[in-house]
Formats: sequence, structure tokens, C-alpha cells
Amino acid sequence: MLNNKKKKRSTAATAAQRVVLGGMPQEEEEVLQSPLQMVVESFVRDKIAMAGVILFTFIFLCCVFLPYLFPIDLYYQDVTQANVAPGFGMLNVPSALKDNALDLSVGSSFSVGLDNNGNVYEWGTFPNEKLKNIPSASETGKLVQISAGLDHVIAVNEDGQIFTWGNDRMGLTSIPMDLRTGGNHIKQILAGYQISLALTEEGEMYNWGSDYLLSITYPEGVQGNIEKFAASTNIVMVLTKDGRVVPLTSKASAYTNIPEDIQGQVVDLALTDECAAALTSDGVVHTWGNNIKKGLDVPEEIQGQVASLSSGRYHFTAVLKDGTLKGWGDNTHGQASAPAGVQVSSVESGYYANYAITQDGSVRAWGLKGYLMGTDALGRDLFRRMLVGGRMTMTVGAIAVIISTIIGIVVGGISGYKGGKVDNLLMRLTEIVSSIPFLPFCIILSSILGNRISETQRIILIMCILGLLSWPGIARLVRGSVLAEREQEFVTAAKALGVKEFGIIFRHILPNVITVIIVNATLNFATCMLTESSLSFIGFGVNEPNATWGNMLTGAQNGQVIENYWWRWVFPALMLGICTISINCIGDGLRDAIDPKSKER
Repeated sequence: MLNNKKKKRSTAATAAQRVVLGGMPQEEEEVLQSPLQMVVESFVRDKIAMAGVILFTFIFLCCVFLPYLFPIDLYYQDVTQANVAPGFGMLNVPSALKDNALDLSVGSSFSVGLDNNGNVYEWGTFPNEKLKNIPSASETGKLVQISAGLDHVIAVNEDGQIFTWGNDRMGLTSIPMDLRTGGNHIKQILAGYQISLALTEEGEMYNWGSDYLLSITYPEGVQGNIEKFAASTNIVMVLTKDGRVVPLTSKASAYTNIPEDIQGQVVDLALTDECAAALTSDGVVHTWGNNIKKGLDVPEEIQGQVASLSSGRYHFTAVLKDGTLKGWGDNTHGQASAPAGVQVSSVESGYYANYAITQDGSVRAWGLKGYLMGTDALGRDLFRRMLVGGRMTMTVGAIAVIISTIIGIVVGGISGYKGGKVDNLLMRLTEIVSSIPFLPFCIILSSILGNRISETQRIILIMCILGLLSWPGIARLVRGSVLAEREQEFVTAAKALGVKEFGIIFRHILPNVITVIIVNATLNFATCMLTESSLSFIGFGVNEPNATWGNMLTGAQNGQVIENYWWRWVFPALMLGICTISINCIGDGLRDAIDPKSKER
């Protein structure tokens, strides 16, 4: 009787525990733990596998979402930004110059400046090492003006003598003799794109270097009557002393469509690589040319209030009569976002950056600070291309795995269940497909099709070929698993209930082998990514301008790139390596979690 009471109390206590604490006691919960829970717990305890999950998830999310925050124009190219090293020091003005600046100038990826004592400062990313060979003060005397170009610098001292350093090709060191000896009153200098320009107080202009792109010609009556000049990579234009704008070219273009109603009233002139802007005496800005980069969209609120103009590669900066700033045009790197409420005495704009000397003598900078992963040979931002390329590589790999997994499950499932002649026929087909050499097949197919298909069709074709040729492995695996499962009691029971064969294969047997399929598909994903990258690397996969991690590595075949431009191959190779290793770690972790005995083998 006492024992019965204890049993009742024990049963009542257990029931109360279930109600209050929820679920079974700890001992019973462990006994009733499902196989899926055991697999998940085992996988979570695998530190290497979890590290792979975290790394792959991070890379995947970056490639999916960051392109929306860092949009990219796949057709964008800019030779002025070619092979720029990683870093964000382009606007780091030396501390000795911040409150003592006399003149500043923006180059392609570097900048130069003069302090009030004539000392030269350089900062940023230098296109060539020769830019660091600054002439000594004993050789130049006190410098009073300086200008930076694509990859060279020119400066003038207080005696009117001009010096240059940096790129010494294309005649850039061939300074006219009149400017070498000094004695001139230099009003303006400019280190342009493969050319140098200088203007004297007398209105005489000199040019040296390569004028192949500009084809400079001086119309009659211009020399000796020049007040100011402006140049882009396409043209040189001058502002005459009588307020007229004159292009120094005989070729008609969008630049030469100068509004006639402004002639004789212009007081300032600025050029970008797409359009021109002229400031008339009433403070109104007039623009003409191409509006691809929105250079013609002058803010209405500044019209009538502009005191001077400066320009970069695709943007304008205006100093208003009250000393404040306003920018417009291309703002990809923030170069058109002039600081508000700042009182300035002068502004220097160029390429993708701006410097302003404020009325208290300090320096403010805005625009392109640098590139996280540098640029390639065409001046494209590698970080943005890495994001888009990762998305493309993962998409190709994922769709190829889906195709191969579906085919492998169907073929392997039917072959394993049916057996006999059907099994023999399907396995011989599997052997034929697996014997096809993948890379040579893709290369031959790409050569035959050539330019007959679009790039989108080529990408779809690559995904399909990858999927159609990589299913034999998973088909064999599914076949072996189905062979083991078809003799189980639940299959016999399903047959006795009249379940159709396809139902038995895909509704009863397949769920029991799905974990093995998942592991194989995970590992196959990494293989497909590597295969796509290999094809793109040798030029038979996804082609430019579309980016993948594989075709970003194509330039690494050049020894000069490997030696001098390490960032062009290190970052794509690193991302591809981390991604594939992470996927393999995930696959190994799943395999060990599903089959703990695999660790012992």
C-alpha cells in the first residue's frame, strides 16, 4: 500500500514538473531528443564548421546587400585612376601645411602644396616614384606657384623660372627656353593630362609635352591677349582680356558651341571632361557641352551670386560673393559636396578632390579620399567590383549546384530503386558524362559560339554546363544510399499499401538520405565556384565588363602586376580562397555531425 502511494506521488510530481517547467525531465528529454536536434548540436559544437558558417555568411551578405550601398557602373573606366594602391590618404594634408598654405593643387591620385616659405609638400598615392624626386630649395629658390597633373608636377619660383618633376616622357621635361631662364612674370601654370601650360602677365601662353589629344592651335589675335586658360583631357580654352572665350582647336565639338550672348562679358572660365562653364560679370554661370555627369545642372539659388569658378574631372565648385562654397556635377566620391558655412579666400579643384584655403588660413579638403582595395588597370574600384563579382560567382555556383543536385537525385534514386537493366543503363550514362573533360569541353564550346551569343546568354550557358556535367558524383551517392534503404521495413510497408514507386522513392526513401545529399551539395558548391573562376580566369567564362572573382584575377598573369600591383590579385584570390575553404569546412562539419563514425575513419 505504501509503495502504491509512492508511485502515485512520483507520477503526480512528474506531471507537475511537466506543467510548471514545460517538457520532460532532463533525463527523459535527452532520451527523446530527435536525430535532427542531435545533428544540430553536434554541428554547433564544431568550432571550425561554425567559423566557416560565420565567414561564408558574412561574405554572402556583403555581396548581396553592399552593392546597393556602393553602386557600380560596369562600363565605367578612368585611366587617370589606373592602378591606385589601397588607402585613404589622398586628402591627408600635412600638418605643417594646414595653417600655412600658399598654394595647393590636386593631381590624379596625389596632391602637392606650397607653404609661405616656398617649401614643397606631396601626399596621396603616387602614380610613379619619380614624383618624389623634388628639386632641392637651393636649386629652385623660393617657389610661389605649383600645379599637379596626371603624373607630373610643375612649379614656378619668384623669378619666373619654371621647374618640373615626375613623368619625364612625351616631352614634359622640354620646358621652353624662355621659361627656364626666368625673368618672366608667370600668371598661371597648369600640369595637365600629358601636357604643361604656362601663361605670362603679358598674355602669352606656352605649352609643352604631348598635345596629341588636345591639338592646340592659336587663332590669330589670341597670343598676347589671354587673361586666363582652362584645360581638360579633351581641349584647352582661353579667356581673353576683352571677356571672350576662345577654344584653342580647329575641331568642332560640344565644347565649341559657346553661347554667343556671353562673349565679351566673361570674367572666369572652368572646364570638366564633359562640359564648360563661364562666369559673366553679373555673377551668373553659363554652361555648355555634354550633361552625362550633370555638369550643366547649375543650382538656381547661386545664379547671380558667384564670384569665381574651379573644376575637376566631372564637377564644378563655385565660390560665392559671401565667401561660401557650392558644388555640382558628379558626386561619386563626394567631390561636389562642398562644406557649408565655410568662409574661403580661394579654392583649388582637380580630378576628384578639392582644397579650400579659409579666411583664417586653414585648409579644408573634400572629395576622393582613396580606395579600400585600390583600382585595376582601367581605374575601376576593386572593392565595388569584388562585391559584384562575388555575387556573380556565388550565383553561378549555386544555380549549377541546384541543377546538378536535381539531376543526380532523379537519376540516382531511380537507378538505386529499380536496379537491373535500368540501373545498368543509367550508370553507364553516368560514366559517359563523368568522362567528358569539363574545361576542354567549355573552351571548345566557347570558341565555337564566339560572339554569336550575348553575355547574359553566355552566363546562363556556363551555369547550365556546370550543372549538366557535375551530377554524376551525387547520382552515385544517391544510388548507393537508396540501395541500402530499399530493403528496409518501411519500404515493404509502403509497397503493401499500394504506394506508387515514384512515391516510395521521393516521399519515403529520399527523406532518409537527404542529409547525405545536403553534405555533397555543399561541397559541390565550392567546386562549382572554383570551376567558374577558373573558366573566367582563362577567358572562357564570364567576360568583361561583368565582374567575377575569376576574371578579376586575369590580370595577375602579368609578372609586372604580381610584383608592383599586388592588390589586383591578392584581394580576389583571398576572397575566393576564404569562401571556398569556409564552404568546405561547413560540408565537413555537416558530414561529421550526420555520421559521427566518419571522424574515426
